Amino acid sequence: MFDELLTAGVFASAIRLATPYIYAAIGETFGQRSGVLNLGVDGIMLMGAFASFYAVYETNSLLLGILVALLVGALLGLFMAFISVTLQAEQGISGIGLYLFGLGMSELLFVKLLGTPRSVDGFPRVDIPLLSDLQFLGIGEIFFRHNLMVYLAFALVPISAYVLNYTTLGLNIRAVGQNPQAADAMGVSVARVRYFTVTLGGMFSGLAGASLSIALLKVFQQNLTAGKGFIAVALVYFGGWRPTWVLAGAMLFSFVNALQLQVKTVGIDIPSEFAVMAPYVLTIIALIFATKRREQPTALTKPFERGE
Repeated sequence: MFDELLTAGVFASAIRLATPYIYAAIGETFGQRSGVLNLGVDGIMLMGAFASFYAVYETNSLLLGILVALLVGALLGLFMAFISVTLQAEQGISGIGLYLFGLGMSELLFVKLLGTPRSVDGFPRVDIPLLSDLQFLGIGEIFFRHNLMVYLAFALVPISAYVLNYTTLGLNIRAVGQNPQAADAMGVSVARVRYFTVTLGGMFSGLAGASLSIALLKVFQQNLTAGKGFIAVALVYFGGWRPTWVLAGAMLFSFVNALQLQVKTVGIDIPSEFAVMAPYVLTIIALIFATKRREQPTALTKPFERGE
């Protein structure tokens, strides 16, 4: 039974399924490290998914689809930054409002512009020469037979970790999230840093949506994300605001998700409702233990005013 479940295909599927979580969670990591919680990630993902899909559907240009997703994500991230940083609105409520906007607007645009689910060719699989042919333990199939969006997502993790830990920009982001008063006294613009990180997080969320609609599923339908943005936010907490641990959380969740899909395929007698529920239950359990060993950024969700 285990041989049927733990196949190379399941592990390869887990890597593909992790892609949107990685983009969204890494983007949210930057925002939260600067002190801003964005619960509107799922709404931005939906808008990015639709915008990129529609651009590709109309023009057949994958590059344009990615650019549109980045632009839509940046605009919505900028909007969230304006609400949270400039207007200093309660971040949780603002994020939920942004999510509802993305959900409603993406459905409206879908109904008006498409009407029914359509499909596009999307990103093709790119086999890495020589490496994709490795047969040992299915390494070639697991790691080296994916589309470009998958490779970019995994490359983003070490790049983000380096930026946050070893660059002046990363130091400023961490300082703003830990002690904005001290960062301000040292000449760091708290507002500018937070605007940058939340906008960047919006871009990554838009990219996460695009990775769903034009790379993973190659289709768009209403509520395509099915709450994946909220899982991405949870993964930031699970990962302790560290990109490498965020990746570990994304892989854990997507592996269990791939496993429950495989359970259906091999015909194991487990109630389908339990199989679908399993990844989310595991996420909750993992969060319970993860949050006890990590300290969140001190200024997370706290507005900043000079002179306080």
